[in-house]
Amino acid sequence: MSLSGDLTGQVAFITGAARGQGRNHAVRLAEHGVDIIAVDICSDIESVPYTLATPADLKETVRLVEATGRQAYSTQVDVRDLASMEVAVREGVARFGRLDMVIANAGISSPAPTLEMSPQAWSTMIDVNLTGVWNTARAAVPAILESGRGGSVVMISSLASIVANANTAHYAAAKAGVVALMRVMASELASKKVRVNTIHPTTVATDMVLNDATYRLFRPDLEAPTREDFAVAARTLNKMRITALDVDDITATVLHLVGESGRYITGQTLVVDAGGSL
Repeated sequence: MSLSGDLTGQVAFITGAARGQGRNHAVRLAEHGVDIIAVDICSDIESVPYTLATPADLKETVRLVEATGRQAYSTQVDVRDLASMEVAVREGVARFGRLDMVIANAGISSPAPTLEMSPQAWSTMIDVNLTGVWNTARAAVPAILESGRGGSVVMISSLASIVANANTAHYAAAKAGVVALMRVMASELASKKVRVNTIHPTTVATDMVLNDATYRLFRPDLEAPTREDFAVAARTLNKMRITALDVDDITATVLHLVGESGRYITGQTLVVDAGGSL
């Protein structure tokens, strides 16, 4: 039995699909025969201190998926907008005729001391990283249930839900909330053959991590830390002494959970952290 088994003809709904982990999940799933419904906000958010994906990024994800021989449907959607998410799912399912898996990947980072962060930064974080995951499930899981075949929901949480790091209270709270959401949904949906799990990465080499705000988070001792300064600190946190995971490291776990090898895994937190939680 291969890691994923035969996924040919299945359909995945992926949030935050324009770049980073989301794009990689989309392309690798497509390589395994999956058609993709890809959504992303494709615009900046005021409290987020780095540039978010663009419409061109989402188009590139579609191009890469189609280059594998599979099909992709994409649309710009904010995960905070449940009604728009429901429309995106409805249109994607109308295009492909089914839905088998959901990858709730969209997320943001905006480091700040707990007692100094703005109310906007707190509420935006919870709205995107927690409520956005519920919106994703609320919009997409009914389409899986309609088929009666069962399926898989993968929610991307974080090592931050397990290990406390300064200046991440809102991020950690949201990611921990995702775990509780996952466990309740896993219990509710197990009898319907829908599996729900979370993945908890340490730092991953994406734009959400590789930016000045994250460099300052990891190196508050420096006025203008560089990527290499960040790398020095990151290697000390990950016991395997790596700076960051590659997106493929997370996608491999996604493939495991949505595929045949994960058919009896539900309600679980899968940590991919290079020893960061040890």
